[in-house]
Amino acid sequence: MKELTKKKAETISWTAGTVAELIKWANETYPGFTDFSWHVAVNEEYVLETEPIYSGDSVAFIPPVSGG
Repeated sequence: MKELTKKKAETISWTAGTVAELIKWANETYPGFTDFSWHVAVNEEYVLETEPIYSGDSVAFIPPVSGG
């Protein structure tokens, strides 16, 4: 993600919405964002795209990993 956004972390103004809405915002802000399959965590717990996000929540986009 750092290669796409040129940022290690970002704080945005967010009142309320869903993970899906945040992903839409991210793709509009950083074209190509949805070309990747991200896992999303809100407040350090994996969530679905229907999960609500509120002001003050911490969201992490986690890239797919491979094991071996």
